[in-house]
Amino acid sequence: MSKLEELAERVDRLVLRHGELQRSTALVEQQLAAVTAERDSLRSRLAAARARVDALLQRLPAEGEPAARRSDEAGVA
Repeated sequence: MSKLEELAERVDRLVLRHGELQRSTALVEQQLAAVTAERDSLRSRLAAARARVDALLQRLPAEGEPAARRSDEAGVA
């Protein structure tokens, strides 16, 4: 096999490998986009859950507050 044929084969392999790497890169980019979207969704859900917990904590009576007053505020007679 001549040097030119060997070089042509190596170039062909490099071109094929380049195509494989491009496809792999595209798949990784798609996975990254999906994971990023999932992370953003989870952050949003976490913020909403924190807001709900904070709202519930604000409804709790303060320490030392009389039980009767707590019942009146809750609407219990």
